Amino acid sequence: MSPNETDAALVDSVDRMAASEYSDADMVRQHHSTTPSGPLLVQRTEFVFAACEGKDVLHLGCTNWPYTASSDTDGLLLHRALSDVARRCCGLDQDQAGLDALAALGFRDLVRGDVERLDSLPEIGTFDVIVAGEIIEHLQNPGLFLRSARTRLRPGGTLIITTVNAYCAFRFIAYALKGRRGNQEPTHPDHVAYYSRATLRLLVEREGWSVRDERFYDLGNEHRRFAARWIRLANDLATKVAPQVADGVIVVCG
Repeated sequence: MSPNETDAALVDSVDRMAASEYSDADMVRQHHSTTPSGPLLVQRTEFVFAACEGKDVLHLGCTNWPYTASSDTDGLLLHRALSDVARRCCGLDQDQAGLDALAALGFRDLVRGDVERLDSLPEIGTFDVIVAGEIIEHLQNPGLFLRSARTRLRPGGTLIITTVNAYCAFRFIAYALKGRRGNQEPTHPDHVAYYSRATLRLLVEREGWSVRDERFYDLGNEHRRFAARWIRLANDLATKVAPQVADGVIVVCG
């Protein structure tokens, strides 16, 4: 076989391997996809509030420290909004300074604890809904969190996980334009992982959870006024064509 024929055969082999890999992956995603009962693209806060209304709720990572007070002033403090719609809203966080800041704002149902060790906190009781908003991407051991969360959930209860979308369009654009050849990433300094719809589903199912619903959440209305104009424009154009490249992912488990 000549060198040219060898090169052609190698390219053909690689192409066939890649085609086979993507075909298998597509079949897995199709098999596991969940058809939403409503629009695929939602506002995160509105979706979560609707699920928590009139329920007993455990809010994990509740403080948003060190921005607790400023978030409340700007109307962005999720814990206040959840407390307004839930029958009971217990806030849990590992940051004592953040819990102190919430207490200074008038909140009383607060617990210091590790979300990966919820089973070690029997005094907090059990809940109808557990909200894990933008915390799983911070966790060193997400499997421990998912296992321990079940011990705090009542029969028929719901775990809502929201997280940054690994395929978010405006972050890809930011990285392409401002990434400095890979030396600067548009990532939170405390994030250790980014999840897609498929990888988040795989993670929760491996820990024995059943996925009841999956959505993508848009750049929040509450955050748009703080976002740069180009981010708003990139987000709106991209999600109009492809909602799967939105800001974040929501998975509802039981």
